[in-house]
Order: sequence, then C-alpha cells, then structure tokens
Amino acid sequence: MNPIISQWLDDLQNAMAFLTRLPVPSRAGLTSSGLARAYRAFPLIGALIGAVIACADLLLLRAGLSPMPAAALALGAGMLLTGAIHEDGLSDVADGFGGGRDKAGKLEIMRDSRLGTFGALSLLVAFAVKVGTLAVLPRSDILLDMIVIHALSRAPLAVIAARMAYARDDGLAVAAGQPDARTAVASCFMAAVIALLCLPFGAAIRAMLVVAAASFCLAVLAQRQIGGQTGDVLGAAEQVGEVALLALLSTQA
Repeated sequence: MNPIISQWLDDLQNAMAFLTRLPVPSRAGLTSSGLARAYRAFPLIGALIGAVIACADLLLLRAGLSPMPAAALALGAGMLLTGAIHEDGLSDVADGFGGGRDKAGKLEIMRDSRLGTFGALSLLVAFAVKVGTLAVLPRSDILLDMIVIHALSRAPLAVIAARMAYARDDGLAVAAGQPDARTAVASCFMAAVIALLCLPFGAAIRAMLVVAAASFCLAVLAQRQIGGQTGDVLGAAEQVGEVALLALLSTQA
C-alpha cells in the first residue's frame, strides 16, 4: 500500500477511536505520535459526526416530531456517539476559570470530575443555543450545515495544540501529543475544503472567519487564565466554535 494512503488510514482510525465511542481498532495504536498526526483527520471525523446528528434530526422530523424535541434528541445522539468528550471539556473549563483563584487552583478544579455551578450553566446555555438554532435550520440545509459545523469546529484544535504550550505536564492533551505546523495546516485545509464544497462561497468564508475568531478568543482566555492549553481547553474550543457556527448559519436560514 502507498505509504501516504497508509498514514491517512492510520490517522482516520486513530481520530475515530479518539473522538467517538465507536469500537474502532487502531491501526497504529493510540500512541502520542500517532494521535498528534491524527489531528489532521479531526475535521473528516467531525464531518461524519455532523452527518449522523443531521440524519437523526431529519429522521425524527420525518417521523412527526416538532423541530425542538427532534433537535434535542439528535444532539443527544451526537453526545452518545462522542461520549460528550467536548462537552466535558467545556464544563471543566467553565468551572476552573470561573471558580479558581490562581492557575494552580483553576487547574485543580478542571481536573475534578465533579460538575460545578459554572460548568452546569455553561452546558445548559450551550445546549439550549444548539437546540434552538438547529431547530430553525431549513430541512434542506440541515445535513450540509451540520457537516460543515462539525468539521470546522474541530479544525482549530490542531492549531491550538500546535501553537500553545501545555498548561500542565500531564493530562489528555499531553497524552495526545503536540501536532506540528504541517498537521495544523492540513487540518484547516481539510475543514476549508469541506466548507467550500457544502456551502455557498460567501457563507463558507463567513463560517471559517467565525470559527477562527471564536477559537482565538478561547485561546487568548486560556492563556490568560492558566498560561496554556489542556485537553479541556481543546474541548471547550470545539464547543465554542460549534455554538458560534450554529448561531451564524441559523441567522442565514
């Protein structure tokens, strides 16, 4: 097999095993080096996740459910598929940044598996926004919009992981490894291609700018709060991008 094709197959399976709960065997093993390179495949797996959520929503709508409960159930199915890995990051970041007094305190709270007030509120607000915005998307747009949203929202993770220092010496981000610049560029390129294929040119450019701005703001906040990135920060970045993109595309519906 061509070495390039083999590497991409490794990356796709590693990304699938890392980002979802599907029983996918890892071709190369979930090593730091394998996961670091697999960041470039995150948008492709994100597109698949978005397609699953969209199909669930459309099936529920076709079965007669109204848009709001259909959206809620479809998003719930998406969280089952991913193990709510990104939502967990968002809640931990909200608890840590909102409740800690200094870097050490914030990181300690983020490591705590218990859900605090800030974390619960962040999940509530994010889920409410996602349900409300998904519910107003035209049926004809749901599939392509959700593919773009979940591809684009995962692309900045490689950039943040590549550019920002670790805030601590252990944790999910450290275990995954730090991608290089080429991996980050490849991730962004893949997401951009998906967006340009699925959306009109102007809408795709606006979506890319919005997710870039949302991720940049989250990265700046993390740098000021804890001096770097963690796995929770990456999860929060995905959620912020997802919410921002859903809000954007719902206004264009």
